[in-house]
Amino acid sequence: MARFAQVLGTLAIVLAGVLGAVPGGLSGPTPARAQSNQPVITEIRVEGNQRIEAETIRSYMPIAVGDRFSAERTNRALKALFATGLFADVKIKRQNSVLIVSVVENPIINRIAFEGNQRISDEALTAEVQLRPRVVYTRTKVQNDVARILSIYRRSGRFAATVEPKVIQLPQNRVDLVFEIDEGPLTKIRRINFIGNKRFSDSTLRDKIATKESRWYRFLTSDDTYDPDRLTFDRELLRRFYLSRGYVDFRVISAVAELTRDRSGFFITFTVDEGKRYRLGDVEIVSKLRDLDVAKLKSEITTVKGEWYDARKVEKTIRKLTDSVGSQGYAFVDVRPKIDRDRKNRIVNLTYQIGEGPRVFVERININGNFRTLDEVIRREFRLVEGDAFNTAKLRRSEQRIRNLGFFDKVDIKTREGSAPDKAVIDVDVSEQSTGELTFGAGLSSLEGPVADVSMREKNLLGRGQDLKLSFSISGRRQQIDLSFTEPYFLDRELAAGFDVFRRKVDVTDQGTFDRDSIGFVLRAGYPVTDALRHSVRYSARRDKIANVDDSASIFIKAQEGSNTTSSIGQTISFDKRDSTIKPTEGYVLQLKQDIAGLGGNVRYLRNELTGRYYYPFTPKWIGSVSGNVGNIVGLFGKDVRLNDRFFIGGTRLRGFNTAGIGPRDAVTDDALGGNTFATGSVQLSFPLGFPVEFDVTGRTFIDAGTLTGLDETGAGILDKASLRASGGFGISYISPFGPINIDFAIPFLKEDFDDTETIRFTFGTRF
Repeated sequence: MARFAQVLGTLAIVLAGVLGAVPGGLSGPTPARAQSNQPVITEIRVEGNQRIEAETIRSYMPIAVGDRFSAERTNRALKALFATGLFADVKIKRQNSVLIVSVVENPIINRIAFEGNQRISDEALTAEVQLRPRVVYTRTKVQNDVARILSIYRRSGRFAATVEPKVIQLPQNRVDLVFEIDEGPLTKIRRINFIGNKRFSDSTLRDKIATKESRWYRFLTSDDTYDPDRLTFDRELLRRFYLSRGYVDFRVISAVAELTRDRSGFFITFTVDEGKRYRLGDVEIVSKLRDLDVAKLKSEITTVKGEWYDARKVEKTIRKLTDSVGSQGYAFVDVRPKIDRDRKNRIVNLTYQIGEGPRVFVERININGNFRTLDEVIRREFRLVEGDAFNTAKLRRSEQRIRNLGFFDKVDIKTREGSAPDKAVIDVDVSEQSTGELTFGAGLSSLEGPVADVSMREKNLLGRGQDLKLSFSISGRRQQIDLSFTEPYFLDRELAAGFDVFRRKVDVTDQGTFDRDSIGFVLRAGYPVTDALRHSVRYSARRDKIANVDDSASIFIKAQEGSNTTSSIGQTISFDKRDSTIKPTEGYVLQLKQDIAGLGGNVRYLRNELTGRYYYPFTPKWIGSVSGNVGNIVGLFGKDVRLNDRFFIGGTRLRGFNTAGIGPRDAVTDDALGGNTFATGSVQLSFPLGFPVEFDVTGRTFIDAGTLTGLDETGAGILDKASLRASGGFGISYISPFGPINIDFAIPFLKEDFDDTETIRFTFGTRF
C-alpha cells in the first residue's frame, strides 16, 4: 500500500510539470508540492503593445517577477487583462524562466458618425451612446450602443428601425465608427380591441385611454404610436373609469401589444373583467383622534348613500377630510376608506377611518431640473420647509402653486424615507418650458374688426420669477401700448409689487360718435392673507380726453368733451377656492374691487364691484358654472360721474347684446351713455362635442342676464329702464393650429326696444 502511494505521488509531480509548460496555462488547483518545484519567473516580457506601456500592462497582472510559475496565477492574469477592455486578444506562454505576454490592443475611436438619421438629431443620438472619440473600441460597447439607439427609435414609435455599425480602419490602430441607421416607418397603432367589456362599448373605452388608433388627423400627436409606458398608464385609466361608475371589482386581466410581421403596426388587446356595479350604502366617519368632533366633518363628505359608487368622490372626500382635520391643528393625519362589499345586494358600505399617521418630519427638499429658474423661486411656493411636520395636504397645495407659476411643463413631487424612519425627503423634479414670448398676432373680431398685435414678454426674468411685458395693439377701433412689470416677492416677502404704464386710444363709434384717449400708470401690490384669501392695493393716475365729437352726437356726450385727470386708490379682496387658476373645473372665487378717486385731479367718485363664479363638474368634461357681477359708482363732493368712468354692459359680459348694448341711451341720437349701477349673471355648461381630442373642440350652452341703469343727468331725452335683459344660446371653441376660434350664438328673449342686440359674436386669431 505504501508502495502504491509513492507511485501516485511521483505521477502527480510529473503531471504538474507537464501542465506548467502549456502556453497560456490552465485553471485549476495545483498541488502545493508541485508548485514549490516550479522555476521562479525571472522576467515578464510584453509583446505587441503599441500605445500602452509594458509596465502598465504588468501592473494589471496578479503575477510578478520572483513568483513561481502557476497555472492558477496565469489564468487570473489572463482574466485581469481581458477585464481592462484594452485588448482584443491576450496570450501568455512560458519560455524557460521568462513569462511572455502577447497582446493585441483594441483600437482607439477617432470619430463617431451617424448616417441615415432624419427624425432624431445627431446631438440626441450622441447624448445617448456611451462611446466617445479617444475611447477604446470594443465590440461589447458597440452592441450596447446599438441597443440604446434602437430604444430611442422605439420610444418614438419606430419599431422597424435598424442600426448597423461600420468600422473604418485608420493608421496607428485608430478607427472611425459609423452607425448606419434605417429609421423605417412609424409603427402605428392599427387597432385597439377590448375583450370582456359588456357595459361599455369598445369606442367608449377607446376614448378613455391615452393610446389612440392611427388616423390621418393625428399628425400633430404621437398618441397613435406604441409606447409601453403609455400602455401601463392606460390600464390605470381604465381602472379609474370603471371605479368612477360603481364597478368596484373591475380589473384589467391583460394588455397585449402584438407587432405585425412587417413591423409596421401594432394590434393592442385589453382583456377586462368588469364585475358587478355597486351602489353606496351607509357612509360613516370614525375617528381615533382625541377630541376631534366628527359631526363637524359631515359637510366634507361628497359621497351620498344610494348613489353609484364613485372612486373620484371618495378621493375628493379623503382630501377634504385631510385638509379639514389638518386645519384643526392635527399635524399627522391618516384618512383611509374602508369598503365593505355586500355582493348579494350590490351595496358598498363606506367608512372613512381617521387616525394619527406616522410622525414624520421633512428632512430635506431636493429640486432637480431647474437649469434656469432659481431654487428660491420654487422653494418659496412650498407650504412646507425643512423641519416641518410632514403634511400631505400642504404638499399637494405646494405642487399646485408650483404648477400655477407657468414656468414648467412638468412638475413631479415624490417623497422617500430620509436618514431615519421619522424623516422624509421630498424630491421635486421639474421640466422647464419656455417663458419668453415674442408674439405677432393677427385676427378678425366682430367687435374690433381686423386686429394686429406685437407683444414681448418674459414671465421668468433672469430665472427670478419676475414678469416683464411690452405690447402694442392696433385694430379697427383701438390703438394701445402697455408696459408692465411684476416682482412676485418684493423685498424677499410674499408681496407681489409692480407697475403698469399705458396709452390707449379708442374710436367709440358703436357707443357714441367720439374718440377717447387715455394715458396713465398704475402702481400695485398684493399679498396673501391665507392660501385662499388675497388682498391687493393700487394707486392709479391717468388723463382722459374726449375729442372729435361728431356734430350729430348726443348733447350729453358733447357736454363731456375735453380733458380730465383722475387720481385714485383702490383695493381688491379675492377669495379663491378653485382647483386651478388656469382652467378651473370645480370650486369658486369671490372678488371685491373698490376704487376712490379724488386724491388730486378733478375727478371724484367711489366705485365698488363684486364678482363671483362657481364651478361644478358633472363629469370630468362636463363643467357647469354660475357667475354673477354687480357694481355701482357714485360721484363725490358734488361731482357727477363722467362718461369715461361709467359702466358699459354687453358683448362678452352679456351675450346677445352688442358692446354697450343695454342701459341708458339718448332718445334722439341712440348713443350709449353708460350707467352707474349694473348687475349681470350667467349660467353655463361646457361639454365635449365628440370630436377627437386632437381637435380640442368644446361646446357650451348658456343663459345670460343683466341690467344697467342710473345717470346723474336727467331729462326726457334719456331712455333708461332698470328692467332685466336676458339671452340664451350656445357657443363653440376650437383651438386650431392657426389660433383659437370662438363663436357664440345668442338670442335675447328679454330686452327693451332701444337695446342694441347682436346674434353672432366671433373671434379668430393666430400667433406665431
